[in-house]
Amino acid sequence: MQAAQFYRCLSEPLRLRILHLLAEGPLCVCHLQEALEENQVKVSKHLAYLRRCKLVDRHKEGTWAHYQLNPEAGPFLIENLKLSSLYSEERSCFEHDLARLKRAKIELCQ
Repeated sequence: MQAAQFYRCLSEPLRLRILHLLAEGPLCVCHLQEALEENQVKVSKHLAYLRRCKLVDRHKEGTWAHYQLNPEAGPFLIENLKLSSLYSEERSCFEHDLARLKRAKIELCQ
């Protein structure tokens, strides 16, 4: 993937937030919805875009779809996510997303 195409994938704030959450490990759409406070259609649309860019992978278990960072995207993706979490204005947004994700995992598993 060319750098311009890669950064175009990251240029939408919701996609960047999704990638930051997936950096924590594989997640189902329901967890992403809760953490991002967005509807399923919107989250799924952005996940499909990230799959087309080959930044995320999906595996299905019955009716559940689990997403994770594509290992082939490798260190370049991880380093860019680290830099964006350290130096971007969205840093507090990423932290709030992670806090909501932790709460969602507890609530959805009860």
